[in-house]
Order: sequence, then C-alpha cells, then structure tokens
Amino acid sequence: MLTRAEHRAARAGGIAALAVIGLALALPIIVLVSYGLSSDAGASQGGYLYRITRFTLLQAGLSTLLSVVFAVPLARALARRPVFPGRRWLIILFTLPLGLPPLVAALGLIEIWGRNGAANTALGYLGAQTPFSIYGLGGILLAHVFFNLPLATRLILPGLERLPREYWKTAANLGMGGFSLFRLVEWPAMRGSIAGAAGLVFMLCATSFTLVLVLGGGPRATTLEVAIYQALRFDFDPGRAVLLSAIQIVLTLTIMAGLKLVSAPADPGNTKGGSAHRPDVRGGVHAIADAALILLAVVFVAAPMLAVIGAGLVADLPRLLSDAIFWRATATSLGIGIASAVLALLLSSLMVRARHSANAPTSAPASRRLSGLRLLSGMWGAAGSLTLLVPPVVLGAGWFLMLGGGAGQLVAPLIVIVTINALMALPFVMRVIEPAYNTAMARNSQLALSLGITGINRIRQIDLKAMLLPMATGFAFALALSLGDLGAIALFGSDRIVTLPWLLYQKLGSYRTTDAAGLALLLGIATMVLIFIADRLGNRGGTQQP
Repeated sequence: MLTRAEHRAARAGGIAALAVIGLALALPIIVLVSYGLSSDAGASQGGYLYRITRFTLLQAGLSTLLSVVFAVPLARALARRPVFPGRRWLIILFTLPLGLPPLVAALGLIEIWGRNGAANTALGYLGAQTPFSIYGLGGILLAHVFFNLPLATRLILPGLERLPREYWKTAANLGMGGFSLFRLVEWPAMRGSIAGAAGLVFMLCATSFTLVLVLGGGPRATTLEVAIYQALRFDFDPGRAVLLSAIQIVLTLTIMAGLKLVSAPADPGNTKGGSAHRPDVRGGVHAIADAALILLAVVFVAAPMLAVIGAGLVADLPRLLSDAIFWRATATSLGIGIASAVLALLLSSLMVRARHSANAPTSAPASRRLSGLRLLSGMWGAAGSLTLLVPPVVLGAGWFLMLGGGAGQLVAPLIVIVTINALMALPFVMRVIEPAYNTAMARNSQLALSLGITGINRIRQIDLKAMLLPMATGFAFALALSLGDLGAIALFGSDRIVTLPWLLYQKLGSYRTTDAAGLALLLGIATMVLIFIADRLGNRGGTQQP
C-alpha cells in the first residue's frame, strides 16, 4: 500500500521514464522517416532490397529449423537420461552461450571451423580436397545453431520433465514405444514449447548483427542490419539505410506479432531430471545412442569456448595488458557499461514502481480514472518489450544521421551508445526486478504504514534494502550485455571512441588473430564472471526468506 503522495510520485516517475524511452525511440525514427521521404532510393534499389530481405529471412528460417530439429532429439535424450555423471554441468554449459559476447563466439568458431581450424585439419587428414568455409551462409548457420541449440533445448526439456509419472505408467501398460510414445505422449508436451522456442530463435536470428558482420563473407551473405551498417559506415547512403531500416522494423514487428499467436516458450527451469519409470528407457544400444547424441552436443558447444581459451592463453597477454589502447578501451567499455546499467536500472525501477501503483486496489475509482490507469499500466509493461521492436543498429542509424555521422564528436556519441545499450537491457532488467518488487511490497507495505515510514524515507530504509539483490542482479546482467555489445558502437567507433568489442573487431579485420584471441579471452572472462554473479545473486534473491 502506498499513500496518495507516494502514488502521485510513483506515477510521475513512471511517466518521466516513458517520456525518456519514447524520445530515445521516436527521435531516431523521425529522422529516418524524414530522410526516407526526401529520398528516391527505393525506385533504383528494389532488387538490392529484395535480395537483402530474402537472405535475412532465409538464414533466419534455416537457422531456426536446424536449431529446433537438433534440439528435439537432444531434449528427448536428456529427458530419458535424468541421472548421469556431469548432467548438472552439461546444463550449466548450455547456459554459457547465452551470455557469451557474439564476437568471442565468432572467434572460437573460426578457431574450430576456419580454414586452418581443427575441423578442416581433420578433414584434410581424411583426404577432403575442399575445406569447409566458415564465411558465408554456412558459417552464419553454424554460429546461430551454436547459440540457439542450447537455448531451444533448455526451453523444450522442462515440458518433458514435467510430465506426470502416471503418463509413463499408462504408456507402459499399453505397451507403447518408439514413434507411438513420441506422438501420443512426448509431442503434446513439447509442441507448445517448440513453437515458442522456434519463434524466439527466428527473432534472434533475423535481428542478428555481429555474427553476420564477422562471418557473412560479402554482399551475398548480408542481412538487413549489416546492410544498414554498411550503407552508413562505408557508403554514407542515407536513403538506402532508411529503406533498410523501415524493412527491418516492419519485419521485427511482424515477427513479434507472430510470437503472440504461438505458445510462449516456458522458462528453462532447473532441468534436474526426474525418476519416473519410462517404457522407452532401455540400456544397451539405446543408451549408447543417447550418450553419443549428448556427447556430440557437448563437443559442439564446448569446443569453440575451449578454443578461445586455448588461443587466448597462447597469445602474448603481458604485451596486450601493457598496451595503452587496451586500457583505454577497457575504461571506455566499463564507463559505457556502468552508465547504461545504471540508466536501465533507473528506468526499470521507475516503471515497475509506477506499474505497481497503477495496479494497486483503490476505493471505488471513477471509470475514466481506472481506464487511464490501466492504459498507463499497459504502457509501462510494454515499454520494455517495445525496445525490442527497433534493433540497436536501426536506432543507431537514426542517431548517426541526426549527429551527422558523429565525426569529431565525443560526448554526444557516447550518450547515444549508453542510451541504446540501456534500452536493449531494459526488458531483462524489468523481468528481474518487477516480481521482486511486488513481493517486497506485499511483505512490507503494512509494516511501513504502521510505522509511519513514507516517501523517500521508505524508499531508502525499506524498499532499497529489500530490492538490493534483485537490483544487483539486473545491474550485473545489464553491464555484461553492454560490455559484449558491438551493435551500438559499430556506427560510432573511432580513434576517440574505442571499446573492447570494437578493438577486438579491428584486430580481426586486420588479421591479427593472435591479439584478437587474447582480447576475446579477457572479454569472455569478464562477461562470464558478470553473468555468473548475476545468476548467483538471482538465486539468492529468489530463495531468501522474509
């Protein structure tokens, strides 16, 4: 419960947060629209736009298909084998790609699948004449499956593990096995999660930027976001960039609308396995097949990360650590990351508090006032997801045009980068702190009112203390996202603005792969430590007692 003054302050803060988010999204879009109205690029570039859009949808569709097709048998194998040595560590391994910076993963994939990588070396020993090329459509698909196979598996697996024991007993009594068991028992439990996971993976692949930028391999393997970057960074063709941005926004909006029509993927859950007797769980050849499938998945996911570690340790780390540009990039990355995490946390806190106030029961409110509060509550709830509608590169394109390319500027591009990173972290931070805030308010509201603690004193003495762990979790996660992000810095990176991902990308572009490996190792360690801290804090916050 809040006092009237607290309700007014909470809603005013939420409206201020909405205004900041609205301006940050609307201004670049208005600039893009104004450039688009004054441009006639569409008439002369129809074939180019069609080709780029077609490839974007093609690679996203194929990536989704491959990720889900491999995730279904892997999830079934893990569900059939709920107990085996190292299963807990395998699930942890499957969480690591979710927090790994795309540039670091790209370097690991190059170490394994590149021309001189382990896979092509093995193929050479087997007599293969044409090595596998990591660049182009094949490399993009490989990278997307690396990231999304573990995600899809973790989304599908809980549905199988939650099946009641009675289902398996009935199946055993009816003598079910093989395809009948899959069709009548497993498929109904998985299909909702599969649809939701496929939609989410398609969204991630359609808006992929860094992986396509590094592994695309030229004009024939370019997506909309990479084409926007190239149109502004290399060609400075605002008209083409605006048309590509419009197509990207429409595409993203269509995908998000489609996601509403399919079952949303369930949370991954603990996936600790179960002990229910299953008629299809047999030893011998069947156990060997499951073990082989799980082992292949482990090798596929772990090999690039181990390759990054191995290549990074071979690099001349003392020389990298003594280089002034490394420390300048580190300081810039930390400064941008901390500022964006603080901004994301502030905006999220204001909207979560305002949303709680709008949803709080009141005594016989007027219908017009109630409908207004419901509208505001919906806007605060949707504000985080709204930031997913406009990808970072599209936002950056609008700000890039507004700032005239940002050449010779320092403060304005830094503010833009911080703002974009904060907006991209907003949905995740809100998801962390909103349930915790609602729980804290349910526990502490009556006590605070009975003690006469209201206003800023209540926020300082009660609310902030109760929210310390969730806010620390959100901060660490937002900081990790910002540290590994290349999308916002790609347009504004220069000799004056150098972050660790931008420095790593420059090393890769100049074929200084040894230095790039060292930087990838350091960047990967930093982000993984932050993700680990966020996970630990989240677990502690979720299990603490009142």
